[in-house]
Order: sequence, then structure tokens, then C-alpha cells
Amino acid sequence: MPTPYAYLRKQFMPLAEAKIGVMTHAFNYGTGCFEGIRGNWNEGQEKLFIFRLRDHFHRLHNSCRILSIDLPYTEDELCDVAVKLVGMCGYSEDIYLRPIAYKSSEVVGVRMHNLDDDLLMYVTPFGAYLDLEKGIRCMTSSWRRVDDMTIPARAKVTGLYINSALAKTEAQTSGFDEAIMLNQQGHVSEGSGENIFIVEGGRLLTPPPADNILIGITRDTVIQLARDELGMETVERAIARSELYTADECFMTGTAAHVTSVIDVDRRPIGNGKTGEVTARLQKLYFDVIRGRNEKYAHWCTPV
Repeated sequence: MPTPYAYLRKQFMPLAEAKIGVMTHAFNYGTGCFEGIRGNWNEGQEKLFIFRLRDHFHRLHNSCRILSIDLPYTEDELCDVAVKLVGMCGYSEDIYLRPIAYKSSEVVGVRMHNLDDDLLMYVTPFGAYLDLEKGIRCMTSSWRRVDDMTIPARAKVTGLYINSALAKTEAQTSGFDEAIMLNQQGHVSEGSGENIFIVEGGRLLTPPPADNILIGITRDTVIQLARDELGMETVERAIARSELYTADECFMTGTAAHVTSVIDVDRRPIGNGKTGEVTARLQKLYFDVIRGRNEKYAHWCTPV
């Protein structure tokens, strides 16, 4: 039977024993950063493949630098801890690995300096986040994406996700599946936890880093697959809200969301209101890659 474990204070322990105090600075002020990393189960090989593990830890290091969090682990060391932790849990299904670097001091006071830092990781089973079969319906949120000069968009900051949570709840309580947030200039930025692409005129369009997106690892994967396998270029440029309505296809990407078709935005069908051909091809390519079924991209997959 699978047994959930965590890594905390440089120790492996049962997940049920991995606790932090109520005065922990990161709990009170959101002073931490994290990664969401998927392990994908290959039924035929009876093996888990963790996708782009080193790239996630490279981004975690960058987030820590932005937030002045001391993370005394190399990328190799983090990969070793992650592989051991996932192996200890023994899951035979898709999983989600969550490493968090955070301010661990138990003190009251708003700041980033003169505080202790720690790292924790845990593993949990994690199936489909959005409806990959039917596609999803999105609304343009009234909540704007946080500007980089307010909270750094290039860091995956724990506290920033209240912005996403407000947008997601607004969308779902309004009868939609997901939110699309605009930035302060009114350009399309991203979903509550996903990057966004449109297919237009035989190419992919996606918002640039300057529009306050998190530069996604799945986003980068799709750009490479589109170029190398479909011969499609990706143009990073500002996208107006109305361009979503007239796009040939639209889809979202993310570690949780994978590649998910957007079939409707603000009650306007995208294309014919079904998953488009380009999106479907990218979905198939992507799932073959993350489950270790494509040797060309085996370097992206860490077997457990």
C-alpha cells in the first residue's frame, strides 16, 4: 500500500507528522515560494516519470533569489531528495510533488530579512485538474493579474496565489470552469494557474513575460513541441481580450492543467466550440512525452 511521506527540516517523515507552528512566518505572511511538479504513471512500464524535475528546481532557485530565501541545496541535491521521496511513497498513479522554500521563523512582523529559511516537500496523488476530454469554459475575471512591480510575477510566490484564488472562485461561482486574468494594461495575461495560447493563422500566439505571466515549464514544453513536431512557430506578443473570441483555437497549459482546450470564453464559442486539431495534436504529443513514451524527449523524464 502507498504510504505518504514528506521531507521537512532535512528529514524524511510520514506526511501526518510533518507539521509547522501556527506562528510560522510563511503561514502568516505568505513569505515562501514553491513548485508544482507532476509524476506521471506509465501503466505499461509500471513506472512513474517525474517531468522536467531539474527545470522546476532551477525555477525554485530563481524564486528564492528574488525573495531573499536561502536555499542551501544544489539542483542535483534537490532532485535526489525528490526521487527518494516519491519512491518512498510507492504510488502507482499520477502524483503531485510540492516543494516549498519558506521563511520558517516563528515571529510576528512584516519583512523578508533576518528570518530563518527552510525547505519542505510532500507528495500527493493527483489526477486531472481540468476536463481534458470536453475542454473548458472560461470567463474574463474582474480581478487583474498582479503586476511584477507589486509581487514579482517571475517568482512562484505562495502569497501571490490569493490573486488566483479570487479569480478562480469568481469564475466557478459564475458557472465557468476557469478564469482568464488581464494585466493592468488590459492585455491577456494568464489563467488562475495556467498559461494561455491561441491558434491563429497557422501559428501559436501567447502573452510575453512582460505581461506579468509566470514563465511556465509546460508553456516552454508546448512551444518546443509545436516547433519541432508540428513545424509551428510561437509568437510572444500582447493579446487583446477580443482576440480570444475570434481565435481559431485556444488552450491553456500548466503542470496541473497539462494541455487543456478552451472551448468557450465569456459565453462565446472558440472556433466550432470543440477541441481544435492543433490542440488535440499537442495534447497527444504532450501526454506521450510526460509518460515516457517518446524516446526523443526521454531527457525530460526522471524515472522512479
